[in-house]
Amino acid sequence: MDSPLTTVGLPVALGIIMLGLGLGLTVADFRRVVSYPRPALIALVCQTLVLPVLCFGLVVALDLRPELAVGMMLLAASPGGTTANLYSHLFGGHVALNVTLTAVNSVLAVVTLPVVVNLSAAYFLSDAESLGLQFDKVVQVFAIVLVPVAIGMALRARFPGLADRLARPVKILSVIVLVAVIAGTVIKERDNVLDYLAAVGIAVLIFNVASLAIGYGAPRLAGVGRRESIAAGMEIGIHNSTLAITIAISPALLNSSEMAIPAAVYGIVMFFTAAAFGLLVTRGSRAEQAHSEPVRTEPGQP
Repeated sequence: MDSPLTTVGLPVALGIIMLGLGLGLTVADFRRVVSYPRPALIALVCQTLVLPVLCFGLVVALDLRPELAVGMMLLAASPGGTTANLYSHLFGGHVALNVTLTAVNSVLAVVTLPVVVNLSAAYFLSDAESLGLQFDKVVQVFAIVLVPVAIGMALRARFPGLADRLARPVKILSVIVLVAVIAGTVIKERDNVLDYLAAVGIAVLIFNVASLAIGYGAPRLAGVGRRESIAAGMEIGIHNSTLAITIAISPALLNSSEMAIPAAVYGIVMFFTAAAFGLLVTRGSRAEQAHSEPVRTEPGQP
């Protein structure tokens, strides 16, 4: 597993993806959280607290193998991916809120992700001390997550025209990288992939659907508007699986291809479930609007 692909290729690939995120961000995106305090706070609480607790209960109930259980917890602690912005746009969500949540979540994850992974490793693994994310590894996570984002934001602020020209090629490259990383992980574990799918497939599907439902339902129950709730649902339901895979596989971090399997499966499943979720809430929105429209009568009718 300790090869140039994993030691150099994966961090570089993730760096490209995070650079693409930074190219679309400005300082105003972080300030905007003040404009949407309630939906932002609800979404962040769901992301950082509710999802890890939910995932822990799920993996314990399903009695997953220890490495797969830690991989699920790593996935739960990963922030929303940039794909959430696209899905939110397609299905009428509040994209500005999505961008804000992605920005804030990516920063928070530098702190929350190592905490969740270390606690999970201590609970599920016997050799947790060698597999956890110690301080030096946390610094590496910080470097591969926030430094490229900062570079992208600096380019956006200093050279907005260049940032606009780079945004599309970097996004396309990000998709290629995501597919390549997932394919590489599956090929690496091809002898065990069917067993892994059988073991983790149900857990991934349940967790994905629950993430989307909680992300949308919690804000709605708190009286948040439908567009903001759709944004929160997409942000919480579409995790940055590439980040989770990179942390799992990288020899300098967790060095475990088995821990990457949940994120690899999630990276495929979420595209279909998020689309189905988007169609469902969009149909519900149209039905709600039609029901709330006043009945028109002809002149002279009561």
